[in-house]
Amino acid sequence: MSKLKGISRRDFLNGVALTGVAVGLSPMAAMAEGLVKSDGAWTYPPAKTGLRGSHVGSFEVAHAISWEHKTYERPEKAVDGFYDLVIVGGGISGLASAVLAQEKLGPDARILILDNHDDFGGHAKRNEFNVDGKTLIGYGGSQTIEGPGHYSAGAKAFLEKLGIDTEKFYRYFDQSFYERAGLGAAVHPNPERFPGSKLLPLGQGGGDIWAAYDEDGKKRLAAMIGELPLGDADRKAMHHWLVDQPDWLAHLGRDEKIAYLRSHSYESCMQEFGGLSEDACEMMRNEMTGLWGLGWDAISGLEALRLGQGGTLGLGLDPQEVPKPYHWDEPYIFHFPDGNAGVARLAVAKLVPEAMPAQSMEDEVLARAHYDRLDLPTNKVRIRLSSTAVQAVNTEKGVEVTYVRDGNVERVEARAGIMACYNHILPYIMPELSAEQKELLDWPEKVPLAYINVALRNWKAFKKAGVNYVFTPGALFSNYSLDFPVSMGGYAFAAKPEDPIMVHMTYVPTSPGLTSREQHKAGRYEMYALTFEDFETAIVDELTQAFGPYGFDAERDIAGITVNRWPHGYAYEYNELFDGDWSPTKGPHIEARKPVGKLAIANSDSSAYAYVNGAVDAAIRAVETLYG
Repeated sequence: MSKLKGISRRDFLNGVALTGVAVGLSPMAAMAEGLVKSDGAWTYPPAKTGLRGSHVGSFEVAHAISWEHKTYERPEKAVDGFYDLVIVGGGISGLASAVLAQEKLGPDARILILDNHDDFGGHAKRNEFNVDGKTLIGYGGSQTIEGPGHYSAGAKAFLEKLGIDTEKFYRYFDQSFYERAGLGAAVHPNPERFPGSKLLPLGQGGGDIWAAYDEDGKKRLAAMIGELPLGDADRKAMHHWLVDQPDWLAHLGRDEKIAYLRSHSYESCMQEFGGLSEDACEMMRNEMTGLWGLGWDAISGLEALRLGQGGTLGLGLDPQEVPKPYHWDEPYIFHFPDGNAGVARLAVAKLVPEAMPAQSMEDEVLARAHYDRLDLPTNKVRIRLSSTAVQAVNTEKGVEVTYVRDGNVERVEARAGIMACYNHILPYIMPELSAEQKELLDWPEKVPLAYINVALRNWKAFKKAGVNYVFTPGALFSNYSLDFPVSMGGYAFAAKPEDPIMVHMTYVPTSPGLTSREQHKAGRYEMYALTFEDFETAIVDELTQAFGPYGFDAERDIAGITVNRWPHGYAYEYNELFDGDWSPTKGPHIEARKPVGKLAIANSDSSAYAYVNGAVDAAIRAVETLYG
């Protein structure tokens, strides 16, 4: 049974919108609301709650062909007539491919986009809640436009085509909101793993959990370490490592230090030079799982230095002057209220304006997508959801793609195709691939993760605790935080503690001791084993244990939960501990993404980079491959 009265178990299991907008509507009224029919009911996908992301209905066909080697008979007749381009995958890379191809081919080009989910955007997923009459908008996957100043010229131009001016986020994202509100970071070790735990706030302005950059920060960190549920020896070792900040590689020169850090995990450094025990290491291990999908057991000491971790601050090395594969010198503020679903929705607005009535990046925020208009026969570009490709091959006329929709097998023909789905499925649906290319496509392991949005009726308990971000060692979730303070396009962030707000929680399954790829693979199966009830129980327990002493009541305060589960989540990024000098410009993904006849490959996997520009750059390559 649910821990929360008033939130129907059936609603969660079936993913029914909390708003109840579809209940009792006639077909004409449902279409007027922009709804789409799914499993016999009219629904609005962003408002579905419960287990979302790779939801029930989106993965069964793919699993049948990859796990069970099931085959589907090729239909004799193709549907819809002849397309200029068919795209498999309606995420950012697929949508970008369509936008760019339309520019090449002209506005009258016929383009079909197929996607296995009941919503477009891929990992760029939008979640909506209605809490006591107020709409909350959140992201259920791809989070933020990261470092747009360092995008390729083509990726920058693509954002401009969509009407995205990233400079505007300096106004829309209130960077000092939580500091002005007196909120900061906290640690809450899981009481089952670390008995005697309680919420340990770092105080106002406390940002980085384990790093202190001035004397005030050292005092606050020392006080927090003194309250951790660890033994005296562990607390003393952590104090020396994080507060005293020794140069534990003083016996090495600068270049030798860098080489050592690159070739050793940060956790092994903590153990060898800091004397930290397994308990102490576990207390800090998973702070960066939301970034890498791994703990410090599988991330290098050099990456810890780049990220400013406390144990590296005494090494005498400037993080800006060591080799790094990325540029993170811009603030983390380029964020729509619905995350990068905003990018996806603006792409749809260009492709099917009748379905996504947004003329600007501001319009996007509150615009209601009309799902019933995505796949009309009169559209030049059609977006066909709940359609899983099972075969893509070249033909004398171009290409053909066979797919399954609502249990029916259908086939489309086109002059060319772009495979914008993830790499692992391609060996099963592209029979013309060579054995070598299949092996290369199968090599990377996507990072499994779940982005959970919890709609709260207020954030008074967080205000009383002085906390907006919580790191949770030993718990199911690695961390959680109050929503980004973004107000734009008529959407207002929860400025007062009495206002409804969204809490964003991150779950990344890890298996310490394994390589990065082995951990991702094991984590995917661990994730499949979890039910919605498992997530709900963990959410209620965590928030109650941490904020119950500050007045939080789950029964009263939780208005809804959406678990965006992504067993195949982030694209695999090369890890210097295990993959040598491979990078987005050098590695097996270069050969893996080679086109097969008129079928080009475009996805973030093909860029070995799990960010918006990785997906867009892949689309640019695919379109140039086909059309020059």
